[in-house]
This record gives sequence, C-alpha cells and structure tokens, in this order.
Amino acid sequence: MADGDIVLGANQYGKAECRLVRITRDAGRAGRHEIEDLNVTSQLRGDFEACHTDGDNSQVVATDTQKNTVYAFAGEYGVGSPEAFLLRLARHFTGEFAWVSGGTWSAEQYAWQRIVADGEPHDHAFARAGTETRTAVVQVDGAETFVISGLTDCTVLKSTGSEFSGFPRDRYTTLPETDDRILATSVTAWWRHGAPPGGADHVEDLDFDASFEAVRAVMLETFATFHSRALQQTLFAMGKAVLEAFPGIVECRFSMPNKHHFLVDLTPFGQDNPGEVFFAADRPYGLIEAAVVREGTPAAPAAWATVPGFC
Repeated sequence: MADGDIVLGANQYGKAECRLVRITRDAGRAGRHEIEDLNVTSQLRGDFEACHTDGDNSQVVATDTQKNTVYAFAGEYGVGSPEAFLLRLARHFTGEFAWVSGGTWSAEQYAWQRIVADGEPHDHAFARAGTETRTAVVQVDGAETFVISGLTDCTVLKSTGSEFSGFPRDRYTTLPETDDRILATSVTAWWRHGAPPGGADHVEDLDFDASFEAVRAVMLETFATFHSRALQQTLFAMGKAVLEAFPGIVECRFSMPNKHHFLVDLTPFGQDNPGEVFFAADRPYGLIEAAVVREGTPAAPAAWATVPGFC
C-alpha cells in the first residue's frame, strides 16, 4: 500500500504492437506458401502493486517476455484465427503466473492476396489486399473470458437506395433534402461473442474464421440491400441482421463516418449533371456510432474500452 491515503488504481501493462508475420511452407522454400500477418498487443493485469509503489519487480513478467511469447507461440503452434491465437496467449499468461489474474490481448490481421503470374495465382508471391483490417480482442477477468471480433477500414458505397430528408431546419441549415444520394462509409465494427454451448471454457472451440466471414457477409449484404433513410438507420439494420442471424453474438458496435459525395454543379460549363459527377469530400464528415444489443444483455466488459473509434 502506498503512503497515506494515496493508493494505486486500476492498471495494466504489456508489449504493444508486436508485428508478426508467419510463413507456412507447404513444401520447403519452393513450394506453396501461406502468409499470416498480425499486429499483436499483450497487456497483463494482476498483483503488480509492489512494482509501482516500491520498485519491486519480482512479479513483473517483462514486456520483452510477452513479446517473445508471441513469436514463440507462432512458431510452435502456428497462428490460425486471431481470436484463437489471443486465447492461447491469455491461457498461457494467466495459467503460468499465479499473480496474473487477467489481461487484454488484441490483434489486427492484415490480408494478402496471391499475385497472378502466367495466368495462375503464384505459390509464394503476394500483394497487400486493400486497407480493410480484421481485428480481435480477448479479455480475461478472473473466471470470465470475453472475445470480441471485428473489422476496420471496410469502405463501402452504394450509388442509390439512400435518402435523407425530414430533418429540422433553422437559420444555419443549408443542406438540401434528397430522396436519392450516394451513401458511403468506412465501417469499423465489433461484435461480442456470448458464452458458447458448454460454457466459457469451450470458447476456444468456436470457428472464428468461419464466424468472421459469415458476420461480415451479413453486414455487407444488409448495407447493399437495405433502403436507407439515414446512415443511423442502416447502422441499426446491420447490427440487427447480425444478431438475428447469429444467436451466439450478444452485441455489435459500429463507428461509421459518412463519406460525403456532393453533386458537382456543371452548369457553368454548359453541362447537365444527372447524378453522375460528384465531389468526394474527406472532411468535415458526419460520424455515426452506436451499439446494437440484445435486450437484457449484461453490461459491456471493460474490453470495450480497448476498441478504437468507439467509447
């Protein structure tokens, strides 16, 4: 305990942004290769008061040790889904060190596509696939385990099927109403997995890769097909569709900036513009954020605090 009435509050520490690339070689150097590219952060919570108050490092699992464990586990066990990899790290640190009661492990996964050479996908040459990034967070708090999957920088656009009207107007309002506009956004989405059948101890049994692809497909299909009267309405429809389709998911959160596209006035050049030429404005922009939850869902875990772009 610190002197007087000043005490240590909530704390965690670890190694941030361990860049990990794992090449799986099917048949040596010349064979078909697979690439996995992650950015992993490990943060531990537990009995670390003596380190903060007295400089006693006897229970400090060095951040360098945490970094080395990330790479060693990738070598020994492979990576697989980011959720499964983070769960393996969480079980190791909370099981290996008695004073580590929990922590937060997060990852970004970057996608690569095979380069086409001579008309065929090359066995061991790749190009980064766009800017969309898969994300994951695992939090352990005593006996509770929370798994949050997500994505960020998923840029989508629909060129019709969106309108915006009926909003209040005052002397500062200049935006015209429209019944047909471009709707574009860059989706940051997170979804929280509930306890699977058999309880939290069986969370490792979930197929997170298949789940991620299925959830992403539902969100994008909803964006494409839902007639939108506001980006807020589209956001809610996307979350609602995910929760209806996947009973094991208990909550979705979204951060969706409105990527505005304004019709260019071509009349000074003697031209009409029937919804064909637009100015893409990058700022300022509307920013829409919300959670979509099942009624009666318990309060969100502290792991949500690690989610960028949404508080």
